[in-house]
Amino acid sequence: MIELHDAEDQLKEMLGDNKTDVLDVWNTFKSFARLDVECAESSLLFECGVYNFTGKELFHFGFVRQFVVEEDGESSHMEQLHCLLLYEPVEELQFLKKTLWSYDTEDNYEIFFNKVEELKEFLIPVQNYLPLKVKIYQEKV
Repeated sequence: MIELHDAEDQLKEMLGDNKTDVLDVWNTFKSFARLDVECAESSLLFECGVYNFTGKELFHFGFVRQFVVEEDGESSHMEQLHCLLLYEPVEELQFLKKTLWSYDTEDNYEIFFNKVEELKEFLIPVQNYLPLKVKIYQEKV
């Protein structure tokens, strides 16, 4: 079992240096999502849209694994491990915006993966564009 504080390093190690092939990144994220991480509960999120969180308007295309942390049997906090791919906000990507949680599939990760892979918001960037940058980071929320 992976300790929560090692989750980010584990995903980075699994990804290695090849972060330009979006399908490889996605498949690696799926493999990571199947690993046991020390937490009370975890869920997955796919989200995309054009935002200027970085100070520049970019198309954000992200996979998130959210962890619920308990202390003494009580919910303490949540942490999210982000796998974020950033793209130029070209016209075709401007209008793509989607949020899908694994909660929407009763936390059945395989159904979640299939639903994500059927989305035009997933397919268009994967099939037609290369990301400018890939960011992997973990934060408390």
